[in-house]
Amino acid sequence: MPLLRALIRTARMVRHTPQLADGLPAADEVLLDVPDDRLGPALVAAGRGDHGPAAKLLATTREAAEWENRDRYATRLAAFARSRPEWFDDWLTVAPHDPDALLLKAELAVVRGWESPARAELLREVSPLLTAAAEADPRDPVPWRVALDHARGTHASHSDFEQLWGQAVRRSSYHYGCHASALMYLSADWYGSHTECFDFAERAAADALPGSLIQALPVRAAFAYLAGGGGRLPRERLDRAADLAVALSASYAPADPWPAEVRNLLTYVLIRLERWQDALDQFRLIGPYATSFPWDRVSDDPLGQFLELRDGVRIEVAARTPLRTRRGREEGKVTDGR
Repeated sequence: MPLLRALIRTARMVRHTPQLADGLPAADEVLLDVPDDRLGPALVAAGRGDHGPAAKLLATTREAAEWENRDRYATRLAAFARSRPEWFDDWLTVAPHDPDALLLKAELAVVRGWESPARAELLREVSPLLTAAAEADPRDPVPWRVALDHARGTHASHSDFEQLWGQAVRRSSYHYGCHASALMYLSADWYGSHTECFDFAERAAADALPGSLIQALPVRAAFAYLAGGGGRLPRERLDRAADLAVALSASYAPADPWPAEVRNLLTYVLIRLERWQDALDQFRLIGPYATSFPWDRVSDDPLGQFLELRDGVRIEVAARTPLRTRRGREEGKVTDGR
């Protein structure tokens, strides 16, 4: 019987795997962390040493209160400045009090502090930069997202965390970046528990606006649980988190770069839950937009990991598809009748 099952599985894989590639871009068409049409030119200009487009982009997001875009762009620009700092140094020289430059300066300092073995000590030293960024535009919630990341690295108490969280939501009740950072603080890997993390995520998702990425917070909590280990949560709670994120993903167009990270994260969780068909559906919706997170948490080659798992999911779906579907059997009857 084990041999028969293995033969049937192999036959299914051979028959169905090729056709399951429909709707999936070729491997060489999948790109990692592709910038959108607004960020791309700013990064290209920064690579040439020109900070002007980046400054204009962040100023536009601040003036229009595009806080989600502002957070994403600041994160990517700060990451670029880590390896290519010349353009950013020039910006600080000519405009040391620019609110957008101050935000990047704080984000960059916190990221660098996280990389050091003396993390807590170095992060405490950059606290004045957070204050400067927050005071530069009191409306802006993004410095408070940076402050929440900073709090996690400095072993801030729950009371300190609650104060920072209050400042963040006072500026933007539904800012996804602040919620994601708070969720990490409350996770079992840091200063909370799996239950506390899920409770926070589920409350926030229930209060979120339709289509808000905050509805993906429970699946982020599921990722923290599955990637961390320790403790026991009911499988039903993980499936509910995934189902909510599946519904959110369906509300966006296929191959939309905006929810790409959420879709990549959801796909990881679906794979861990062995929901193979759902995972394949998400790979199709992701299209060419692979993201480093969450694949960089399990591999030094996130794009390679993405493509390898995409192939693996196709194989798993194929292995569970009957050799002859209902349609195939009906067509066979017609043929036999002739």
